Amino acid sequence: MAFVKKIRTAIVHRAIERREHRLLSTELAAFQSPAERAELDELIARHSAEETRLIRAILDQQDYERHRTAGGVGGHRAA
Repeated sequence: MAFVKKIRTAIVHRAIERREHRLLSTELAAFQSPAERAELDELIARHSAEETRLIRAILDQQDYERHRTAGGVGGHRAA
């Protein structure tokens, strides 16, 4: 029975982590203009790479997605 309880606890913790990750991603997505992003980058730069690892990963993914949907490969808009 203890094993089942550990599995349930792990599942609940993972669900919480995913929800928090989605919330953070949504909040970071609001920083879209160059000025907003520069302000955010300046704030992030005040902290260590370890402290900001998750934030940087989310921002990198969002930048990639914006670039991919805006221009596609070779700078051409996707049809």
